[in-house]
Amino acid sequence: MDIQIQAIHFDADNKLVVFIEEKVERLSQYFDNIIGAEVKLKVEKAGSHENKVIEIKIAIPGKDLFASKQCNSFEESADEAVEALRRQIKKHKEKLMAKH
Repeated sequence: MDIQIQAIHFDADNKLVVFIEEKVERLSQYFDNIIGAEVKLKVEKAGSHENKVIEIKIAIPGKDLFASKQCNSFEESADEAVEALRRQIKKHKEKLMAKH
């Protein structure tokens, strides 16, 4: 799976990039045909709490799945966004199975 990570208006440290790659890579356990993933990291309102935003878009044949989460840390945001995508993948697979 091709994973592209883009930090907007800041430089993400290597530890964070590796953490996010591992999280997103785990989605392939649930669905084999994931083409790629785009991850965008943003900090909104630098002085406030829960200002770390992560947006993940994964491409699967015929469809794109998207999740965006905002939390206190990028790690927490990544956990929640990947979990949301896992649920979307599960729902998508159920629809595919119902067609067959």
